[in-house]
Amino acid sequence: MAVESRALRYFVAVAEERSFTRAAGRLGIAGPALSRAVRNLEAELGVRLFQRSTRVVELTEPGAVLLAHARPALEALDAAVRRAERAGARHRSVLLAVKADADGGLLEDILTAVAAEPDAEPVSVRLCGWQEHTRLLRKGEADAALMFEPYDASGIDAETVATEPRVAALPADHPLAGASLAQLADLGFDLDEVGEHAERDIDKQGVRDLAQLLTLIGLGVTKTVLPSSVAARYPRQAVTYVPIEDCPPATLVIAWPAVSRSRGVAALVRAAAAVAELRSAGPVVETGR
Repeated sequence: MAVESRALRYFVAVAEERSFTRAAGRLGIAGPALSRAVRNLEAELGVRLFQRSTRVVELTEPGAVLLAHARPALEALDAAVRRAERAGARHRSVLLAVKADADGGLLEDILTAVAAEPDAEPVSVRLCGWQEHTRLLRKGEADAALMFEPYDASGIDAETVATEPRVAALPADHPLAGASLAQLADLGFDLDEVGEHAERDIDKQGVRDLAQLLTLIGLGVTKTVLPSSVAARYPRQAVTYVPIEDCPPATLVIAWPAVSRSRGVAALVRAAAAVAELRSAGPVVETGR
């Protein structure tokens, strides 16, 4: 049974708003038209999607099942349209999502290397926020991403570009400042969460970029764990970087949608792999102040 995407969009809007009135306003259509569309969808599927009352609209069990599958389906459809539009553009390019200061120091080398690859296309860098990369890939708003693990890998293919040690970023007056090595337990970090510690801390503090995070660390407001390339590239008088003996390494990957068939993306991945081979020794870690 084929269901039109418009009907699914209407259904998702009502499910998310829990109100036909709010959903109609969000969609820019009349309330009665929205109600008819949802009733037609229910009739077409032969199930009831909502329990309606004068106060609230609640999903039925079939409605909850449909919502869980409709969201990613509509997202994939929108992504396909965006990718098709870019593929047919007169001036084609590959959109690479990168978090500022979170490229392991390899971005410039990768952009240089890709120009020499067969089937290469111009690469446009799209700066993004913490943990935005995979969302942009799934929505078709980026063709590839340079990012650190961990990330949601569903529907995403990736190749490792670099692995590097992690360091603790501490205020300069911290008791462990200047130490040659530290243990996670000494720092109050949990091994199971260390890969996500910086992102969680940034969310909690409302920090938008690395410069703001390092400022807070220097002020003694917080401490965190960062890839060692940050220590080498961003020395701060008020911040000290200490290697962590029992911390798993940070892994930088080049990622792309598993459904991608873009030759430009393939050329970018080959370039990243070539740079990774040249840089396999990893960056030198600067510790202390």
